[in-house]
Amino acid sequence: MKYVGQRVSRVDGIKKVTGDLKYVDDIKLPGMLHAAVKRSPYAHANIISIDTSKAEKLPGVRAVIIGKDLPKRAGLYLTDKTFLAIEKVRFYGEGVAAVAAETLEIAQEAIELIEVEYEEIPAVTNAVEGMKPGAPLIHPELENYRIAPVFQIIPGTNVSEHFKLRKGDVDKAFEEADFVFDTEFYVPHIQHAPIENHVAMAKYDKDGTLTVWASCQSPYAVRAALSDAFDVPLHKLRVISPAVGGGFGAKAGTTLEGIVIPLSMRANGRPVKLAYSREEEFTSSYVRQAMHSKFKTGVMNDGRIVAIKNEFVWDGGAFTEYGVNIAKSAGFAAVGPYDIPNIWCDSYCVYTNHPVGGPYRGFGMAEIHFGIEQNLDVIAHKLGIDPVEIRRINAQKPGGTTATGARVDDACSLVQCIEKVAEDIDYFKQPEQPKDSKKVRGKGIASGMKAPSMPTNAASSAIVRINEDGTAYLSVSAQDIGQGSDTVLTQIAAEVLSIPPEKITINTGDTQNTPYEWQTVASRITYSAGNAVIKACEDVKEQLLKLSSIKLGIFERDLKLEDGYVVSKIYPDKKVSIAELALGLNFPDGSAVHGPLIGRGVFIPANILNFDLETGLSDNPVTFWTYGANGVEIEVDTETGHIEVLKVAACWDVGRVVNPTLIEGQIEGAIVQGIGSALFEEIKLDNGKFLNKSFMDYKIPAVGDMPDMKLTFIENPQHDGPFGARAIAEPAMIPSAPAIANALYNALGIRINRMPLTPERVLNALKEKENK
Repeated sequence: MKYVGQRVSRVDGIKKVTGDLKYVDDIKLPGMLHAAVKRSPYAHANIISIDTSKAEKLPGVRAVIIGKDLPKRAGLYLTDKTFLAIEKVRFYGEGVAAVAAETLEIAQEAIELIEVEYEEIPAVTNAVEGMKPGAPLIHPELENYRIAPVFQIIPGTNVSEHFKLRKGDVDKAFEEADFVFDTEFYVPHIQHAPIENHVAMAKYDKDGTLTVWASCQSPYAVRAALSDAFDVPLHKLRVISPAVGGGFGAKAGTTLEGIVIPLSMRANGRPVKLAYSREEEFTSSYVRQAMHSKFKTGVMNDGRIVAIKNEFVWDGGAFTEYGVNIAKSAGFAAVGPYDIPNIWCDSYCVYTNHPVGGPYRGFGMAEIHFGIEQNLDVIAHKLGIDPVEIRRINAQKPGGTTATGARVDDACSLVQCIEKVAEDIDYFKQPEQPKDSKKVRGKGIASGMKAPSMPTNAASSAIVRINEDGTAYLSVSAQDIGQGSDTVLTQIAAEVLSIPPEKITINTGDTQNTPYEWQTVASRITYSAGNAVIKACEDVKEQLLKLSSIKLGIFERDLKLEDGYVVSKIYPDKKVSIAELALGLNFPDGSAVHGPLIGRGVFIPANILNFDLETGLSDNPVTFWTYGANGVEIEVDTETGHIEVLKVAACWDVGRVVNPTLIEGQIEGAIVQGIGSALFEEIKLDNGKFLNKSFMDYKIPAVGDMPDMKLTFIENPQHDGPFGARAIAEPAMIPSAPAIANALYNALGIRINRMPLTPERVLNALKEKENK
């Protein structure tokens, strides 16, 4: 292929490095007002009264709203949230009132003048405790909320989703097992920390037209949620996302959009902008859910796992409108990339008075694999089986079964990935120990899997227009949030149309002018939007061949696209440029054939099947799985407890590499993000109150934390992927943390069952080991 598989430069690269790319906060409209939000100082409290009179009288204030002004609940999967608190607050930092003013300074002064009287009430600060009878109910009206039919609430409790997986006969398998092991793990909340904070602006016109500019990953999903929440018909609601400076899931749903809309309505239609501070980014946008996991594992002498009974308890936070889907998706991969005949899994999403839990890179997979992959190492060491070998024994292989009972696709190359990583990290060779006797090195390995989590009707669409000079416009609503999708989709279009990528301009993120896209989540864009682009280009190609057949007098079957021309396969000198055909054909008698060339493409995965709500079983609840493995070498300072990741090897079956540079960047970024969650990142809460809501106290990886990396790919084409491509943007993060934890055990013989592996926890574990 000419363009697919090549290191094509990012199509948005020049604009990004020169600053020409405009983000929402760069947009300044005439008459624009600035918004600020009054936030709760409590995690759980009744609102006794709100007095906004002083704020309303402040010169320069143009609108003030409170929760009762926008009472309708919103949510993508479960309609449980309001954009401002009504009657009570459910998490620290929840908005209770908002102001629009002529300047940001005036707006901030105004919110200080708003007087709120609270009655603090007991908070739920632990998801496991929140499930118990008698726990304070955070949403007593839960059973009245609208919810998608694939989720199951437990009325009268804090459980907003209970996913059940029942495969085989677990009790019998435990009785027959040679060994039974019990382990527990915990993953804390972490923050997405995108470079660009959340920003939104709304303008409500006199004719009822509402335009929202938002730094969001999924303009059409945001449009649907806002349309429902504010009763604005879709043809009157336009969502524009000009550019997104990172998301990782934090910008997948609605957040501050629901605040600027009513402010604009109250301010006589003037545009209103709200930009989160970094502190608000921590407290008031999505966080990755915390999660408690338990594993009971039945194993035979030879290392075969015959049964697993596990429990995942997700700390969904104050609203779980998106979080319920994470609990469900985690259940589909309940035992990771292993073929286990007997499985019992309960995955619960639980309300707490913590920040709102939402989608985060990996969509639950990194959280559950932290336990799955360590649990496997615990078993391997206790049985005296090498950790690589126990993975070979239990790995999903072509023709086997997944946790839900689906057949494992012939494209599964997990064993090859594990073996390649072991080779690249030189796993079976003891690491060379440093000269400093206080430092010890160790190696660890972990596998991972992830599927695009999407419903049966998750559509992608694309439109291609050929210009009169032979260039093209490609329109999609898939958002490039840094992963490089604009470039990949352009390469795919270039390959089908046989014109250089530099002759194609891609347009995205405008629900009025770009076609429908379900969501930019789940590592699905290359797969779904890529297929839509192929279909749109094939539509144009068919039109070009028909026109050329007429003009050249050659059968369509004997024509092909080549370097901007339609060329005869038999007589290469007979050709016509696509530029000449862009507007159709006109004949001397005044007649014409076709009009401007426009191609349309729609793609909906054909093989997603619903699952049984009582057993969780399905022949194919997801369209495909991406498999791979990471291996690491670390160095631990036994005096300070500091862990340094020295080397990482990663091997993933990506189906087909569309752009080597971009896929390498995705995996490198995923590995480093995984290192952050493994070693540094943890939101610290005290009775629901944030203690580390800035980068002064919350560390993310920096350039000095980058290890040496060796990346390899297996190209086992996905049968229905665009040119065989499969997802990779999220999966490579999944095994990073457990591989580091396993390397720590390899180095020092200590097992830390919770993230992050901080120096303090390392030193405490060493002391416990010495005492034993």
